[in-house]
Parts: sequence; structure tokens; C-alpha cells
Amino acid sequence: MTPSSKKSTQYVLLSVFTILVILMYCLIFFTGNGKATPKLGIDLQGGTRVTLTPSGNPSEDQLKQAQTILMNRVNGMGVSGSEVQIDGKNLVIAVPGTSAEDARNLGTTAKLVVRPVMEALGPDATQVDEQPKVKARPNETSVEARAREIEALREFRQAPLKGENGKPLAADQQLRTLRENATKLSCHSADRFAGNDDPSRPLITCDSQGQKYILGPAPLINPNNPNGPRLDGSFIKADTVEGGFNNQQGHTYVSFAFKGKGVDTWARVTTTYNGQQVAMVLDSSVVSAPTIQEPIKNGNTQITGPFNTAEAISLANNLKYGALPLNFSSPDGTPGGKVDTIPATLGIASLNAGLISGLVGLILVAIFALVVYRALGIVTMLSLVATGAMVYGSLVLLGRWIGYTLDLSGVAGLIIGIGTTADSFVVFFERIKDEIREGRSFRSAVPRGWAKARRTIVTGNAVTFIAAIVLYTLAVGEVRGFAFTTGLTTVFDLLIVFIVTSPLVLLASHLKVMSKPVFNGLGKLQEITAERRAAAARLVQQRNTIPVAEATAGEEK
Repeated sequence: MTPSSKKSTQYVLLSVFTILVILMYCLIFFTGNGKATPKLGIDLQGGTRVTLTPSGNPSEDQLKQAQTILMNRVNGMGVSGSEVQIDGKNLVIAVPGTSAEDARNLGTTAKLVVRPVMEALGPDATQVDEQPKVKARPNETSVEARAREIEALREFRQAPLKGENGKPLAADQQLRTLRENATKLSCHSADRFAGNDDPSRPLITCDSQGQKYILGPAPLINPNNPNGPRLDGSFIKADTVEGGFNNQQGHTYVSFAFKGKGVDTWARVTTTYNGQQVAMVLDSSVVSAPTIQEPIKNGNTQITGPFNTAEAISLANNLKYGALPLNFSSPDGTPGGKVDTIPATLGIASLNAGLISGLVGLILVAIFALVVYRALGIVTMLSLVATGAMVYGSLVLLGRWIGYTLDLSGVAGLIIGIGTTADSFVVFFERIKDEIREGRSFRSAVPRGWAKARRTIVTGNAVTFIAAIVLYTLAVGEVRGFAFTTGLTTVFDLLIVFIVTSPLVLLASHLKVMSKPVFNGLGKLQEITAERRAAAARLVQQRNTIPVAEATAGEEK
């Protein structure tokens, strides 16, 4: 390949890079919201994170179904930048700028069950909760201990189906047991049984005002099928759910209509219990227990209670998107999940710290490159800027297209990426030095050095990229953010080295000024090389002189 054609190839590669950058930033500025800002995680912009731990051992399909329902609930709040991630067996909800209580409500099961009121007891005066408590056994996981606790609470709150002799208990015996247990139940402590009640069994529970109830089993959809479905939230018509404040009547409400067989079942229930109380039970707690005034044939109903407008809207939102297929709590068993609130000021401080760290790293790399490689250090800086432009643009687009959010661990991955990128330049420039040591000029050393360096660069980046993939696949939570940005910078490092750094250095090698030690930083090395060349030339000259002298002496003889 002629020198002119080699130059043309380098210009083509630089043109390809320019086109890629222009195309990327056209997509950024002329699509979506037109803002060149990546989506930030809540640890950088502030917000609320809820960690939900399911009871039992959920399947992958159940977790994905719960993730979809939770994402619908989050979107129903109208808050942008929210996400729901599966983290091992947990689900993590991240919502920017939301109150802790609103975020906790997202993780409630929202299992609505209709139950007839067997007895409405007096207001709760119990100060000490005497419900059974379960301690973890040796070598028992928290999930296993939680499952045993739920079973013990079910026997306490829903009456044992069998007596001590193993025989089924009569209805009056069950009711007597429920009354006795109700005196031991405190309505003033967190309900660790929330959402775990069996609709086919009676239930003792409370409402938000401390009123205790003994409730009957939920009505069967088909009375002739005792093992069939019962009237619950799955029979609610989603597009009829509405929550808010009724200005005319002066109270908050949640209204909805049943669908399908739920309409007929609700008509039968309101006819059977006309003049009696029927409770709307949400996650094992009574939300409303109105007295039925007349049979309702069209399936419509309305819940009113001592909740504010925001709570009514939140309840309507949860009912609209359906109950979760799993019961969730925090890792310590608290219903609604573990809530971590990150103030916006702390997020800004974290972002500033990350940016400062990255800037310091970039400056140190630039100083090192300028001191050691002189003019080639300028090429290093240009390459780092090119890498930064590509990585930043890709983060903006990935945030729009796949919802990727940059968190603090991701910033750490970007900083590590700076070192990885600089390492590729060092490998390239050191190979050039090796060629000069062998006696070649700077101009001829550059293409030879690149031919040897690129294999090492590809191998090194491949190892880093594979490690990032393994880390991303096996890790959970914030570690994945670190792995993702590390892998991303590695990909762009390879791209920039091949279509920016290499062409720039190859083109610079044709400039006469680059052969001067003051510009290329190779003065001592070039002096040593020149001395070696001179010594080699003298040695060759001496070898050639000796035979000539011997031949002359022979002729004289």
C-alpha cells in the first residue's frame, strides 16, 4: 500500500468517527425530549427505594408478574424515572422524589376480599400484642422462619380447623376460639399477617380506627363448588376503578364495578346480607364495613373510610392494576417493604463527588501523557475526549431506549474505564518505543508498533469485557451498574483506539516536526538509537576495511 493510500485510509476512519458522533448527537437533540442528560439513579438525584422480600420461594414467572404489576402501579403515580428491578429473590422499587409512605404503599399486596361481618367487637383496648411469635431456628433462613410465622399467625387469626384431638371443630367452637383470640390481638402494632389470610376461613382483624371484627369466609362465586374462586379483587373491572373526594357528600371514596360472575355474586351477597354489614378487606385489614341498604344488581359498589384523598387515589391505583401474586415484606418482616429515603441534596453531593473524581482522574492521565509522550499526549487527550463523547451520548440514548439509569456505582465504572482507555494508549506508544530501540525512525516505527500493539490491546480489552459480562450476569443490585459502564467504556475504548488514536498517530508520524525529540518525547531513546546506529556503521566499516588492507598487502608482496 502506497503512503498516499495509507493516508486516505486514516482520513476515512476519522470521517467514520465524525459521522458516528454527529449521528449520535442528532438522535439526542432531535428525538425524545431533546435534552442531553442521562437518566440518573436515585442515589444521584434523590428519591425513595423500597426493598420487597417475598414470602416462600417464588418462581421466576411470579417475580416477573409482580414486577409488571408494580411497574404499572409506579407509572400510575405519574412519576417519571421510576424503575422496578428483580434483585435475586427480591424486588427493588426506585422512585425519584416520592414520600416514604407512598413508596411503601406500592409494595402492598392489594388483595381485596369481600367478607361478611360475623361480629363487630368494641374498640381495641389491648396494649400488648399476644399473637404468636416465631424465632428463627439454627441454620434456618429468614424466608423459612417467615413462612413458619405466617402459618402460626394463620392458626391464631383464622381459627384452627381441627381441635387438639385432630377432629374438625364445629362452627360455634371456631367462633368461640376467634373471640378468645381477638382479645389477645392488638390493633396498634404493625400487622405481620397482612395479605396472607385464607379467604375460605374466618378472620379476626382490625380497621384503621382500632375497631376489631370477626369476619366470615369470602362468598363463593359458585356456591356448589366449595373449592372454587371467591369474591375478591380479581373480579373488579379495572377501567371502572376511581378514587378521590366527593365534594357533594364531603368524604373520600374508591368506587368500582365487578365484572363477569362477580356481578351475580355481589348481587347474591347484597341480597343475603341485606341490613347487615359486609366488609371490604384489603391485605387482611378492614377498609370499610358498610351496612347493606338494598340488593345491588349491577355490580357497582363504593368504599368509603377514614382515609385522605391521596390514600384513596393510591388504593384505587393498586386495585386498578390488580393484586400482587406474592406477599411482600421488608427483609425484617415489616409489611410494605424496607424503605430507604435519599434526600435530593445527598444525591447532588454524590453526583458532584463522582464528577470530581472523574475529572481528577482525567487530569492526572492527561498530565502523565503530556509529560511522558509530549505531542503524543495531545493525541491521548483527544482520544479520551472522543471516548467520553461516545460514552456520554450512549448513556443518554440508553436511558431513553431501555430505561438505563446511571447510579454512583456506574460512575465508578466510568472512572475505571478512563484507566482502561489510557492503558491502551500506553501499550501502543511503548510498542513504538520498542521499534525505535531496534534502530527504526519514528516514522517507520509507528506502523510497525501499531501492528504489534493492536493484538495486545484487543486481548486486554477482551479480558476486561468478559469480566464485566460475568460480573453483570452474576451480580445483583448496584454492582451491575459498575459492570455495565465498565463494559461500555471497554467497547468504546477499542472503537476509539482503532478509528481515532491509530489514524491520528499514523498521520502525525508523517509530520517532520514529530521526528524532533522535543515534540515526541523520545529524545534520549533516539540518541541511544543514533549512537547504536553509528556504532553499527563503524563496525561495518571496520569489517570492510580489514579485507581491503589485507588484499593490498598481498599485492605488494
